[in-house]
Amino acid sequence: MLVDKFYTTKPSDRDSQGKSFVKAISWRIIGTLDTIVISWILTGTLTLALSIGSIELFSKFFLYYGHERIWNMIKWK
Repeated sequence: MLVDKFYTTKPSDRDSQGKSFVKAISWRIIGTLDTIVISWILTGTLTLALSIGSIELFSKFFLYYGHERIWNMIKWK
């Protein structure tokens, strides 16, 4: 059945570690820019906003990558 195809994760359907890494980088760029803009609006200080954004960049990058790899190990059915 066609629907079953979308709920089965075979090893060939999973993202490679490299693809997960690139996805994590691209998502962090978007997320960090968002954090910097919000921090700048709330604090009114660009330097503080950049500091918050740089800390958030690294912490959430590693959290996302780990989250992505764990989800790739889950067989969804």
